[in-house]
Amino acid sequence: MRLSEAALAALPADVVRPGYERGQVRAGVVHLGIGAFHRAHQALVFERALAAGDLRWGITGASLRSAGVRDQLGPQDGLYMIVERDGGDERLRVVGAVQRVLVAPEGPRALVAALAAPDTHIVTLTVTEKGYRLEPEDDIAAPRTAPGFLVAGLKARRVAGLAPFTAISCDNLPHNGRRLAAAVEALARAHDPALAEWIAAEGAFPETMVDRIVPATTEADITALAARLGVEDRAMVKAEPYLQWVIEDRFCGPRPDFAALGVQLTRSVAPWEEAKLRLLNGAHSGIAYLGGLAGIEFVDGFVAREEGRRFVEALWDEAAATLVPPPGLDVAAYCAALMARFANPALQHRTRQIAMDGSQKLPQRLLAPIAARRARDQSIEALALAVAAWMRWQGGRDERGEAFTVDDPLAAMLAARLAGVGDPAGQVAALLSVDAIFPHALAADAVFREALVRHLTTLAERGAMAALERFTVIQSPSSPRT
Repeated sequence: MRLSEAALAALPADVVRPGYERGQVRAGVVHLGIGAFHRAHQALVFERALAAGDLRWGITGASLRSAGVRDQLGPQDGLYMIVERDGGDERLRVVGAVQRVLVAPEGPRALVAALAAPDTHIVTLTVTEKGYRLEPEDDIAAPRTAPGFLVAGLKARRVAGLAPFTAISCDNLPHNGRRLAAAVEALARAHDPALAEWIAAEGAFPETMVDRIVPATTEADITALAARLGVEDRAMVKAEPYLQWVIEDRFCGPRPDFAALGVQLTRSVAPWEEAKLRLLNGAHSGIAYLGGLAGIEFVDGFVAREEGRRFVEALWDEAAATLVPPPGLDVAAYCAALMARFANPALQHRTRQIAMDGSQKLPQRLLAPIAARRARDQSIEALALAVAAWMRWQGGRDERGEAFTVDDPLAAMLAARLAGVGDPAGQVAALLSVDAIFPHALAADAVFREALVRHLTTLAERGAMAALERFTVIQSPSSPRT
């Protein structure tokens, strides 16, 4: 039996389920990119609002590409479970906030209508880093991209005499609100300058920072949960207990009581965002490429090794020195909590999942702190090793000889740059020439280049674990975390 409204009563008593009348919920939120992260993060926050009695915050989900999530949730009346795992502990909650899922390629007008609906006050997005670029096909008359749909929806609201919605980017990008606003206003201006002016004057695109580790769900996860509950949930998500959402306090319409729901409202998100990108995400990228090359499947397996843990701590030492921590952020405590989260064996967070879209992630996670440290003539050994591991990853084969697909929007171009280049120095030069990833000043930095060649040589000749062992011997952390 599939999870559904009818199946709720059969669930064990320890499964938390919606305690509100779902038929009374209004769709105050449209979410673009309804993948696992949204279902485990923002949707849970809006579920808390519904559970507290504010029934304005149901979700209309939208996929901009495939029908997969719609087909998972449709037979389940939009219900799914969040499975929180912490060591041997497991907590289950059924989420009922998602009222329907639209598939944009199948019905673009339905998505524009949802964005233009009077009940819609907030639009959230998890469309990954690549979703913020304007594309040649962007056309508000026939939208296909996230900016295109937002502009089409805002245009329809203006025509109907409605106020704009607040658009909240939830992707791991520096200044994500400003980037989203720039993309939307540029597209609007290309079609209707008056519309662009209205959006700029009346709309709101707050900066945000989101944090929760959400590993990919496997068939084994679905089978195990069904065996335990007697109910199959094809849309289940698994996550760690930790959840953080920081939002710039700038809205243009109604909103739930975010503070009461565990969301932090702030005047400036940037310091929180930078700390998360450089400490959590930066370490994750290093773990993904070094661990993936060595055949280590999960994050906890990497930090369980002494050389892996010492590498992560050294990377944090380097990255932390580039931060200006916001009030309330204790960097030492934050890093200690991160290590505990990384070491959680119940999550089974795959290194290959983190390794996806590396060309889009490197600039903010690793290259920005490298540039900051080079400007101060400081060591970049750990950060440069992580970048060198990404370069090695582009070969598409791990140290066991197993081939894999490099899942990256620039994969074909990167492979072309590396074609026929066999030596580490040549490979470094070829990849540093990709100005879509590497800023010119950093690519021309001789110290950075030398460190990459040295680390890439070790990775090619001796492997990732040898590179980590050598690194932990020669590196003496300056310990800004303590």
